[in-house]
Amino acid sequence: MERILVTGGAGFIGSHTVDLLLERGYEVTVVDCLDPQVHGGNKKQPGYLAHKSKFIWGDVRDRKLMKKLVCQSDGLIHLAATVGVGQSMYEIERYVSNNTYGTAVLLDILANEEHDVKKVVVASSMSVYGEGKYFCQRCNSNVYPTLRSEEQLGTGQWDHKCPSCGSKLKSIPINENKPLMPVSIYAMSKRHQEETCLLTGKTYGIPTVALRYFNVYGSRQALSNPYTGCIAIFATRLLNDNPPLIFEDGQQTRDFIHVRDVAKANLLALEKSNFDYEAINVGTGRPLSIAQIAAALSKALRKKITPLITNKFRIGDIRHCYADIGKLKQMGFQPEYTFEAGLHETLKWVSRQPMPKDSMEKVLKEMEEHGLVK
Repeated sequence: MERILVTGGAGFIGSHTVDLLLERGYEVTVVDCLDPQVHGGNKKQPGYLAHKSKFIWGDVRDRKLMKKLVCQSDGLIHLAATVGVGQSMYEIERYVSNNTYGTAVLLDILANEEHDVKKVVVASSMSVYGEGKYFCQRCNSNVYPTLRSEEQLGTGQWDHKCPSCGSKLKSIPINENKPLMPVSIYAMSKRHQEETCLLTGKTYGIPTVALRYFNVYGSRQALSNPYTGCIAIFATRLLNDNPPLIFEDGQQTRDFIHVRDVAKANLLALEKSNFDYEAINVGTGRPLSIAQIAAALSKALRKKITPLITNKFRIGDIRHCYADIGKLKQMGFQPEYTFEAGLHETLKWVSRQPMPKDSMEKVLKEMEEHGLVK
């Protein structure tokens, strides 16, 4: 493979992936619609996107454009998607159109047109799992709970209990065999992207890999986008001298992986064949609480601002979720960035950016108006 098409390649994860592809000597074409929520309405190539790549402003739903680009490529890394769990619950048409339909256009081209594509890598998400994986020590068994009820959350009982014996469950790493239980339109659309790509690839003999990204952070993440990851949101709040807003009690955990490690996983999936037609977790295997993240950011930014633990909850939120990365390691992957090193890289980049606008209060109001925050 020499010619790689990266959809969404001007974005956060995409641009870092393009950097690695160019370093390896690939010829790279980027197609990106430059979503105003992420790029601020600018339709020009972002300054951070490597100029050795060929940039095309366009939408993956544009079949005529995508047919031309796909048929000029040897490999496809499909990253284009609208991101945001809460927002997806009241902008359903936009999310399904961009994510599900946009992917369908690409797959229809692969199924019906003459092309030279030899590999497809598609970005999935840990959100397809829904709740995490747990273990009941008393029952000595794994448990895959559904979402906590509003009644439970309304009384401040944040942790899952065993449905058999009632004891508190212990969170454990999720492997790829866990049943999928998406609990948002965004998560459902990522499942659509993942499963339709794997099915189409297998049907037509086009090696395809779906990568389930966990919580990605790092340089180039849109600071002014209030639907992005919590590290960028918290940093924006702190830079505006506002406290990070934390739902529940702050002890919920996630798996944070640096964007350059994610880009490296994309490249491995493109070049390796040992997990073709499968889904693979992309994380670190290290759970960190949201309260820990807020504290680390406050310290690193030298802001003596205490996070506001609201004890409110968002409909559809999960308690714990972190990755078992055994399959990823079998591809030759080892996370390069510790959280501490990754945070240093992120904030070094943040320090060079204009002061971001804090829109979190507006988003919170929108979600409350739609009954998504209690």
